[in-house]
Amino acid sequence: MNNQPSDNFFEKLHLFISRKTLIKLVISNPRIRTEELKSLIVTLVELKSGIRLNVVYRYPTKDITKNYPVDEGIQLIKESLQQNFYNADLFSAGETVQLSISKNNKVNLSVHSISEQLISPLKHDRIKARIIETPGNIYLRELGILNANFELRREMSDKYIQINRYVELLEPFIRELQLPDGFQIADMGSGKGYLTFALYDYLTTKLGKSPVMIGVESRDELVKLSNEIAEKSGFTNLHFITGTIKEVALEKIDILIALHACDTATDDAIFRGITAGASLIVCAPCCHKQIRKNFKVTNALKDIMKHGILEERQAEIITDGIRALILEAHGYKTQVFEFISTEHTQKNVMIVGRKIIGQPIYREKNYESIRELKEFFGIKQHYLEELFVGQAKAEIVDLANKISFGIDKSTLYL
Repeated sequence: MNNQPSDNFFEKLHLFISRKTLIKLVISNPRIRTEELKSLIVTLVELKSGIRLNVVYRYPTKDITKNYPVDEGIQLIKESLQQNFYNADLFSAGETVQLSISKNNKVNLSVHSISEQLISPLKHDRIKARIIETPGNIYLRELGILNANFELRREMSDKYIQINRYVELLEPFIRELQLPDGFQIADMGSGKGYLTFALYDYLTTKLGKSPVMIGVESRDELVKLSNEIAEKSGFTNLHFITGTIKEVALEKIDILIALHACDTATDDAIFRGITAGASLIVCAPCCHKQIRKNFKVTNALKDIMKHGILEERQAEIITDGIRALILEAHGYKTQVFEFISTEHTQKNVMIVGRKIIGQPIYREKNYESIRELKEFFGIKQHYLEELFVGQAKAEIVDLANKISFGIDKSTLYL
């Protein structure tokens, strides 16, 4: 490496450590593409024995963490840049420093000041710390939430708040499941992938879990873009494929997520999750056209529902209420709550169903409640209900065909 730029880089590193303003150092871009070790993430920790450099060795399926005395850690960083990696991104409370090495060992150094001061992780008075950190966050930069210096863009602050709130809400549900390594997450209708990336990042980086996550999106250009960003971020078990909620082929679904799937697409997602036996189903519904178009109210509510806005809100309540009842009828403990304040998004209701094994299921009671609701509002059928009716009919036809073709009847449970 050229001496002058690299010397300046390590002078900065020493300074940030001595002032305890180092936020993070990310060493990335392996010199050998097939190398298992993808990156090193270095932070400061304060132990009883003193200040140490905490180094996370990031592999495709695991992280290994070690603490080093400062001098030993800096020597490790130097050797890593000389032998194993091309890039280093250094983040402090006042500036970022980027070191890049070309294949012929030419070194470039760039330094950028940070206008909004960041607080050192060693301080205990950090205010409103976010779950998804911004320093060195490649996917947030690529998605346009951060600028080139990894600073939050003002016009994307609502999206950043939404991302953090989403991860904060899902974290206890996923912890409670205690799924084994390699559990499968399907994010249906992943779009540009803001929430998909954030959840995968949090599960792997903060919780130390090893999921396989698939983002399903119908638009080829978004699938291509998301896969490129996943590769840049080193997210080896996060993939995006082209498909739809109803038709995409997935061998297994442990957690199904469908955020802002429009109208009956939310029902398709819930049906897919229930029939797959998913342990967790998470939906944030968008639009509620099917029920609203089928309202035939003849009771005392008819004079209220002549107002469009009230009819719309009633359709949302009834649609999501029936969805919750159907989830419960199939053995899911269900919660419906506000995802995030309407100040940040109008699509703010989340339905979460967690599969409960060994608990009594009041299917008949729930479907009776649904029947009464439909009668009250003059609704013939809820779309999610239709899906299960269609499934039952198909199973009866299939069973009849098996019997007629002489299949051993002892294998059938009638």
